[in-house]
Amino acid sequence: MRFLIVGLGNPGAEYDDTRHNIGFKAVDNIASKFGTEIKRKGYSSLYEEINCSENKLFLIKPQTFMNRSGKAVHEIKSFYKIPTENLIVIYDELDIPLGNLKIKSGGGSAGHNGIRSILNSIGDENFSRIRFGIGKPLRREKTVGHVLSKFAKDEKQIVDDMITTVYEAVIEIIENGVESAMNKFNNN
Repeated sequence: MRFLIVGLGNPGAEYDDTRHNIGFKAVDNIASKFGTEIKRKGYSSLYEEINCSENKLFLIKPQTFMNRSGKAVHEIKSFYKIPTENLIVIYDELDIPLGNLKIKSGGGSAGHNGIRSILNSIGDENFSRIRFGIGKPLRREKTVGHVLSKFAKDEKQIVDDMITTVYEAVIEIIENGVESAMNKFNNN
């Protein structure tokens, strides 16, 4: 089977290591677990193909900026005829505390521009989402600055642990389905 694993973020060195780019870091970690890097250019993305058991995984980091991520997802999904239920999107979530993640299947965008773009581009909500908690600022007007900020030194180990958990969750979804991953990894 073919699976499309999308890490959401923004291209450019100024966005490296920001909270909003946690999806990029997560797919980079998945690639490293398979002894490779995501360097190929195409489909409005940086991407890599990986063999995992009897499955082919397409890891992508859209290079269209967050609010146009759907363009990249649609291009590669259409070209390789990957069913929507085999799409896994990893992204940051303000409403989840740092150190937690939530896995779900289907639903709306909940205000996330990257997810809204994907929904509009593929016309189907029935894909898996791994939402990586980045916490929220105390004041709402500080939201943009928060998502574009880098993790503090005391947060780095938490982030590294969660990135490892995201890898495990992706493998669980591929091998046993999203329901199994939800039961195993969703924090309360």
